[in-house]
Amino acid sequence: MTAQGLLQIAIYIVVLLALVKPLGAYMARIYQDQPAGLENRLYRLCGIDARQEMSWVQYALALLVFNLLGLLAVYALQRWQDVLPLNPQGLPAVSPDSAFNTAASFTSNTNWQGYGGETTMSYLTQMLGLTVQNFLSAASGMAVLVALIRGFTRRNSESIGNFWVDMTRSTLYILLPLSFVLALVLVSQGVVQTFKSYQMVTMQEAVSYQQPKQNAAGKAVTDAAGKPVTETVKTQQQTLALGPAASQIAIKELGTNGGGFFNVNSAHPFENPTPLSNFLEMLAILLIPAALCYTFGVIVGDTRQGWAILAAMTLVFVALVFVAVPAEQAGNPALATLGADQTASSQQAGGNMEGKETRFGIVNSALWAVATTAASNGSVNSMHDSFTPIGGMVPMWLMQLGEVIFGGVGSGLYGMIVFAIVAVFIAGLMIGRTPEYLGKKIEAYEMKMAAVIILIPPLMVLGGTAMALMLDAGKASIFNLGAHGFSEVLYAFSSAGNNNGSAFGGLSANVPFYNLMLGLAMLFSRYWLIVPVLAIAGSLAAKKSVPAGAGTLPTHTPLFVVLLIVTVVMVGALTFVPALALGPIVEQLQMTGHH
Repeated sequence: MTAQGLLQIAIYIVVLLALVKPLGAYMARIYQDQPAGLENRLYRLCGIDARQEMSWVQYALALLVFNLLGLLAVYALQRWQDVLPLNPQGLPAVSPDSAFNTAASFTSNTNWQGYGGETTMSYLTQMLGLTVQNFLSAASGMAVLVALIRGFTRRNSESIGNFWVDMTRSTLYILLPLSFVLALVLVSQGVVQTFKSYQMVTMQEAVSYQQPKQNAAGKAVTDAAGKPVTETVKTQQQTLALGPAASQIAIKELGTNGGGFFNVNSAHPFENPTPLSNFLEMLAILLIPAALCYTFGVIVGDTRQGWAILAAMTLVFVALVFVAVPAEQAGNPALATLGADQTASSQQAGGNMEGKETRFGIVNSALWAVATTAASNGSVNSMHDSFTPIGGMVPMWLMQLGEVIFGGVGSGLYGMIVFAIVAVFIAGLMIGRTPEYLGKKIEAYEMKMAAVIILIPPLMVLGGTAMALMLDAGKASIFNLGAHGFSEVLYAFSSAGNNNGSAFGGLSANVPFYNLMLGLAMLFSRYWLIVPVLAIAGSLAAKKSVPAGAGTLPTHTPLFVVLLIVTVVMVGALTFVPALALGPIVEQLQMTGHH
């Protein structure tokens, strides 16, 4: 790794950590203040009593119904976009299976995309459907986190807050202001924000490309073997896709959503045109998840607790950055044997540049890949499918850890808190004492709910992958043979089953089988986790506080940070290493000549 690469990584981490305390303190104040001003007027307009507290069951029902309505709205917008306004390109209605997949994806904060944005979605669908859900799905995750934190702070209480209040505050005071500022900065860098239709421009030179040949009836021509026949086309015209992109790009990063306005996401120059826009978008991915750790510490009355969790997240993140970047910088040894020079120098980037933007290079591409999968963001500025086997395994395994290394806004931290509960339970078993965390006893009910939370994503990932590889409908979309084809399927279900949304692009997923299977995986992994998290919140809120004693495990020390990391890593290793051995690990051995 070069000195310049180390400097880029260091600047990113230092700036991120420097923003944790001010933003975290601000969010803590937002969630603890009394409703006032515009907030109260919104509640009156919607008929909401902000003073009415909810039990965990009522909180869960409100969230589920609200998210269901969002899913139906996004589905309807896609199915009727051909007759709705703000569709200057006259794009047709989205197919039922793709519309379901996309609605499930954006409602669940996954933002998996089986479609090409500029060729599929109208401006109205992008704005009113997808961008709105970027805000609301993120706010829903933040609301669940705040409810869980209240479970630790309340004593003998039957309520955990009001979902409508928590969601409104998350949107109105946190997500909207940050997105507004970031969108303006991105526009200044060249990110497009317009309602103009796509523009046809003349290129300096004509280009030739291959396209499927069609007969007079507009149907694809095939040869005797049934394979499509292509023809060479020469053109000097290019269509530039435009649209109101900047407003969606800002919240896609800040809300750990990740859904791109254009097909190639943040590798597109209209989404991510400059090194500054790249740095700010990458910073936005982890900004709120990191700052919420400090928010957690402030609200529970001990900021050391938040710093401990943030330390665990950061250590795992940095360690995996220093696996992914060197793996990509080392390049492909098979090319080295052919005499290719892959050494970084003043004349070339070196390493594995396949699928990467020369504007950003290897370090920023690999750093983005680790950040976007550490958070449940899923946006990309390079092609993960073109990474080296080990370089591609890092983002895959980060998702498989449960999206708790920073994770989604709200969802990452409440997932990590669940792992902290498991960690103190394990420590309690070792010393023969009922475990405690933040003054609450961790008993059988909490551990049962924690087990459900930890086991659901692996069930979705491994079960979905196995089904796809057994059925013809699943195998028909795999275009790469062997270990890499397996990795593409495993990555897809790891992404959907952990609400990430990134992809190994070699899998053709916009087909009925994958649209249905991945859509269901996204919904189960989102809501089958949220409900038990709220159940834990309700159980903890109803308990009395237990004063710390001589046998209480301190949960703010370096020892606990290590215990927490070991718990997360061991669950991920024991669950997924056998599957990884069939994909990226064996592919790495093949690449290095160890057949």
